[in-house]
Order: sequence, then C-alpha cells, then structure tokens
Amino acid sequence: MAPSDNKPIRSYTQEDIQQILHLAITRQASDQEKEFSYEQLREIARELEISPELLNLAEGEWIVQQGDVQQRLAFSKYRQKQFHKRIGNYTIVNAFLLMVDFVGGWSISWALYPLLISVLAVGLDGWNNFNKNTEEYELEFQKWNRRHQLKKSFNTLLSKFIRIVNG
Repeated sequence: MAPSDNKPIRSYTQEDIQQILHLAITRQASDQEKEFSYEQLREIARELEISPELLNLAEGEWIVQQGDVQQRLAFSKYRQKQFHKRIGNYTIVNAFLLMVDFVGGWSISWALYPLLISVLAVGLDGWNNFNKNTEEYELEFQKWNRRHQLKKSFNTLLSKFIRIVNG
C-alpha cells in the first residue's frame, strides 16, 4: 500500500477556496509589500481556468463596487462633519444659557434642563448617525448619492457649456 493512499482526500467549497486564496494573497502581498499587475491577475485567472471574458466581467463588477465603497466613505465623512457641526451648535447655545443662568443668580439651576435635553438629542443623533445597519441610513445615503450625482452632472454640463461659449 502506498503512503499516499492513507491520506484523506481534502475537498473544499468554492467559498472555502476563495477565503484560503484571499488569505494567501494577502499574506504574500503584505510580506513583499507589493501590488499585482494586470498581467499577474490574468495569469492567476488562466491557472484557475477562468476565461478572460469572465475575468473582465468580474473586474468591471469590482470597479463598480469600489466606486460604491468610495461613495459610502464620502457619505460617512459628510455625516461625521454634520454631526460635529451640530455638537458645536449645541455647545455654544448651552454655554450661553449656562452663563446667563449663572450671572442671573450666581448659581446654575434652570439651564440644566436645556443642557440635559441637548445631551439626549446629541446622543440620539450620534446613534442615528453612526448606526449604518439601518434602513434610514441606507435611505439617507441614496438621497445624498442622488444629490451628489445630480450636482456632478450639472457641473459637467456647465463646464461643457462654458467651453463651448469660450471656445
């Protein structure tokens, strides 16, 4: 009996293979601190018997996904900026109210109520702002993305019009 006959036959699902290859490629890239060229990508696909057409389709889909990821990152930054602006507004208003209360009677009494309400509002706003797994967040993103795309289209159209007028 040959020694190779005693080894169990390993089998993997497609998802298992994807995860194993992803980990191996990540380690290789981080060990060598390099990127892969398009030719290397094509070579890997050939070795895995992936047709060039399928590779092109997958690359196109990946490019679209990367664009979506970039849009979502930009939206998150926009929301963080808006959140920090609101915190600044609440801070200024409450500081003013606390100062008026303190100067009016050399103690702080009634100004604590608006302060507590503001803290509650900031907490709820923060929860809604940073909880990305909600339908509301997705709707806000879609709305922001449409506005962003419309603004981009308008700017493109305007620049073309200016070039035509000046050209």
